[in-house]
Order: sequence, then structure tokens, then C-alpha cells
Amino acid sequence: MPGQSPVAGARALALSLTAMFARRLGWNGLYARANRPLMELAEMQPVTAAWWRERRKQKGEFFYLAIGDSTAQGIGASTPGRSYVGQLADRIEAYTGAPARVVNLGVSGSTTFLCARDQLPRAEKPLAQHPNLVTVSIGANDIAMWDPVAFHRNLGRILDAVPRHTIVGELPCFFFPRNERKVAEANGILHQLAEARGLRVVPIHAATRRRGLLGILTEFAGDAFHPNDRGYEVWADTFWPDVRDRVDAVMRERRASRQAR
Repeated sequence: MPGQSPVAGARALALSLTAMFARRLGWNGLYARANRPLMELAEMQPVTAAWWRERRKQKGEFFYLAIGDSTAQGIGASTPGRSYVGQLADRIEAYTGAPARVVNLGVSGSTTFLCARDQLPRAEKPLAQHPNLVTVSIGANDIAMWDPVAFHRNLGRILDAVPRHTIVGELPCFFFPRNERKVAEANGILHQLAEARGLRVVPIHAATRRRGLLGILTEFAGDAFHPNDRGYEVWADTFWPDVRDRVDAVMRERRASRQAR
């Protein structure tokens, strides 16, 4: 699917940088004007949350549970269904030829601490129903107030609560060197914790980094932070090989169960 024009992307990036420097310098008026795209997307949070509550009502034999932040929710996409979670759900339905049930617990702005505090209790009931697929992508919001010890502790709690077939997404590329150093440390911790629990990790960082300057200009929303539809497609493409393997495993188990009857 197409991304935005490079011109629009350059404008969004310029506004984002202006907002960052205006905030540091205390220029509140300029900061408010430059930060308007981010605030407009923030106002969409109740809409996206309501969309996913409605989507939860759809029944299906294949059950997908998603845990995460605004990228799971779909902030920046033309519709919440174009988040990576929504795009993966569409692919699962196309691949299996049947409707899928999706419970998306993602919350915009969620950190690993907030995810462990708020999403894990809400996940207890769906986890008890043994979802066929669980994805976790969390931690990008930790970078602003980076604390590796807290990140390790909170992510460990999250990964302890999910089943062994869970697929975990890396933090994406932040492009700016200062943040990239923190992201590298976070992804190192994420790999250590996931691999110790036998969980698969998908290379979101490498996939987003490969997009380069063209990706920065065409695959982000107006706040130059959240992906747009095309940006989320990159995430879905990266998740999909492992998700497809999990779907295949579930389908094999079901065939074997039917043959054993």
C-alpha cells in the first residue's frame, strides 16, 4: 500500500524537530503549534479503543491476543484495522479462510511498567481461554525516560505471563543516535529475556532501519513518530513469517485432533 508523499513527510519531520527544540528552549507557543499533529493523533485514542472493543465481538475459531502500545492500537493509521495487529488479523483470515477472533489490549502511551500494571490483569481472562496466537510489542515509550533496570524487571513480568508460543516484537529504529543507543540496550535485554523463555523475537528494528530516509519521509504519520498504513505494513510483513508458522502449527494440531477421534 502506498505511503505519504516525501514532501508531506519532510514537513512532518520538520514540525517534529521544531517541537523538540521549542520544548527544550521553553518556547511554549511555538511548541504548541509544532506539536499539533501529535495532539491530533492523541485525540484519536478513544476512537481506536472503541474500534477494537467492537472488533472483539467478532467470533472465530482462531483466537489472536495482542499486547502492546499505540502501534498495536493503530495510532497513525487511516483506520485502527491498518495497525500491524489489524493487518496480521486480515492475513490470518485470508490464510485460513475463516474469521478470526481478536482481542487487542494495546494502549496508546503504554510503557512496560504500565503494560505490566494494567494490561496483564486484563489479559488474565483471555489467556485462560488459551489464545492460538499472542503477540507482544512494547517498550518504545520507555526510551523517553530510559531505565534499563526497570525495563528488565517490567518486561520480565510481561513475558512470564504469556504462553511459550508468544511472538515478541523488537523496539523499532528511532534513527537518532542518542535514542538508538538506548534502543540497542533495550533490544539486547528483550532478546535475553525472550530467548531465556523460549519465545520468538521478530526483527522490527532491522526492518524499520532498512527503510532509510525514504521510509522516514513516506511511512510515518503526521507526527513523524507513529507509522502510517504503509509503515504498519512493514511491521506486519516482519511479523508474518513467524505468525504464519504459528497458524500452520495450530492447523496441524487441529487436523491431528480430528483424525484421532
